[in-house]
Amino acid sequence: MHNPFDILFQPIQIGPVTAPNRFYQVPHCNGMGYRMPKSMAAMRGMKAEGGWGVVCTEEVEIHHTSDIAPYIEGRLWADEDIPLWQLMTDAIHAHGALAGIELAHNGIHASNLFSRVPPLGPRSMSVTRTAPVQTRRMDKEDFRNVRRWHRDAALRAQRAGFDIVYCYAGHNMTLPMQLLLRRYNDRRDEYGGSLENRVRLLRELIEETKEAVGDRCGVAVRFAVDELLGEDGLTSQGEGYEIVATLAELPDLWDVNISGWANDSATSRFEKEGYQEQYTAFVKSLTSKPVVGVGRYTSPDSMASAIRRGVLDLIGAARPSIADPFLPRKIQEGRSEEIRECIGCNICVTGDMQIVPIRCTQNPTMGEEWRRGWHPENIPAKRSDKEVLVVGGGPAGLECARALGQRGYTVVLAEARRELGGRVILESALPGLIEWRRVIDWRLTQLQKLPTVSLYPGSPMTPADVLDAGISNVVLATGAHWRRDGIGRTLWRPVAGSDGENIYTPDDLMEGRLPAGRVLIYDDDSYYMGGVLAELLAAQGCQVTLITPATLLSYWTQYSLEQKRIQQRLARLEVTWRTQHALAAIQPSGVLVTDLISGGVDEIACDGVVLVTERQPNDALHTALLPALAEGKLASLRLIGDAEAPNIIAQAVYAGHLAAREFDEAPVEGTPFRVERAIV
Repeated sequence: MHNPFDILFQPIQIGPVTAPNRFYQVPHCNGMGYRMPKSMAAMRGMKAEGGWGVVCTEEVEIHHTSDIAPYIEGRLWADEDIPLWQLMTDAIHAHGALAGIELAHNGIHASNLFSRVPPLGPRSMSVTRTAPVQTRRMDKEDFRNVRRWHRDAALRAQRAGFDIVYCYAGHNMTLPMQLLLRRYNDRRDEYGGSLENRVRLLRELIEETKEAVGDRCGVAVRFAVDELLGEDGLTSQGEGYEIVATLAELPDLWDVNISGWANDSATSRFEKEGYQEQYTAFVKSLTSKPVVGVGRYTSPDSMASAIRRGVLDLIGAARPSIADPFLPRKIQEGRSEEIRECIGCNICVTGDMQIVPIRCTQNPTMGEEWRRGWHPENIPAKRSDKEVLVVGGGPAGLECARALGQRGYTVVLAEARRELGGRVILESALPGLIEWRRVIDWRLTQLQKLPTVSLYPGSPMTPADVLDAGISNVVLATGAHWRRDGIGRTLWRPVAGSDGENIYTPDDLMEGRLPAGRVLIYDDDSYYMGGVLAELLAAQGCQVTLITPATLLSYWTQYSLEQKRIQQRLARLEVTWRTQHALAAIQPSGVLVTDLISGGVDEIACDGVVLVTERQPNDALHTALLPALAEGKLASLRLIGDAEAPNIIAQAVYAGHLAAREFDEAPVEGTPFRVERAIV
């Protein structure tokens, strides 16, 4: 039968190598890098197994003068690093895919905190990392060295088995792009001044890489065509266009995007599928070489459309390949409805930003391929005919029921609300978060296919109901609720006046109980909730003031690359704010707030107060059932997700999946996962 998406499975020539299809996992960070090569290789190999025709590394440092510690990326400093990368190329080649490596010298983006050598830059200037470090102005010998280091790294990459070698000039992170930018490059020699001179290093790297490995490896250029800075930066109508035109036929492949990373990986709250096309669509008109681009494509229709419209030759993906490593295979096999679509939350990014292994809200197996041996599509079959009662139909409960059902167990899921989905259903209705509903929609779609799983929405469960159900294995995923007293990271005692009538929590607002007039939001959670609720209330005509003890609005969203956008949006909505302030007291006519720096107390008039602080686990049912477990009336009782310890949605999904995999299995002694250790 004809597959309407056959165009996505055509082979594409990239220099001397051929990609088996048009699915291209572009380079992306993963928090593993040189520290966890087995984990990294297993994760990349899973993408190849899932049908991605090209699977690339993260950025890979070519020399110790480009050390971006404390962040953990790839390293190819010396021959001794080659065997670690062979683990990855072998894993990718085992499934018939091509392996690509993104070589990088980070220039002013590298603080060299590990190597302790002066960073290199077009001029003496501050590094772009927030460190009290400046670069050394490069001389001509430095340029010759960078070219030699890059060539040496390309040859090592070839020996390690890579099929595509990158010259990286994107995200403002590497020397070739930094030299392109007038705001960084004030040189008066052959590497500065005219565009021809500023392009020189990138041209040299491309030519010398092709000379070194071009007979066996495709040579790709990753280039950010627009920085979204207007006249202060590259634009796709200005020098970004001219640079592509100048180098059009030189590389074997163009990998194009926008810069910096917060633009390239914008969250779904701010940008939708295909959002980069308006900047990158011109590239194909300038070159005969294949072009790959990104835009968080999750729909097969959108992917095929981008090819047919002549926008791209290959569909680039980082985040969609993380959410579903088997996306290509599902499309090829006519199972598009089974794709775990990326929700654009950037939890994957937060792993790298916090220097821990990658994780994903949609895909709980991401990052666990080696250390736990988890596969995103396969799971061990049931060991017995035991039945399981899951109480709670939020992200943890649904994932637990789904994974148990996939194993073959008989599962009954009871949810108190009439609509399944828990916190995700409520939060996805908030401004900009509609794509988060995919977490629930995908699981409900899969649950409908499992004959051994029964769903009972609108079924609140008491301890007696649980025991009367006659199912002796119980998993409780009963969620959590927001505190109403102001206790959180900053305040350990209830705020005076928090028992008043003008007090609201996120739960109230998500249930439709909204304050009016002048509203103060006290955000001691520091993730997305405070900012989203401010946006919601401002759209309702409220005069909103946001108070936070943190040094920035929505502080933790720095790690998801959203903080600046959130602050800009709230400014446009005329939300006012104060950072480093805490609630002192709530009064009928307003609040008293304490300046955490000076200790001074101010009064702010308001008609309502929204407290966004901590959540309390809904664990009363678990406490009530513990005696039954002790008395043998229950065979097993497990508390998971927010009911055990409130966390982000990704952790709730992970907890549900972990509970399903561990059910009926023998307990593991010691550390329950493998750990990569240095050999001494």
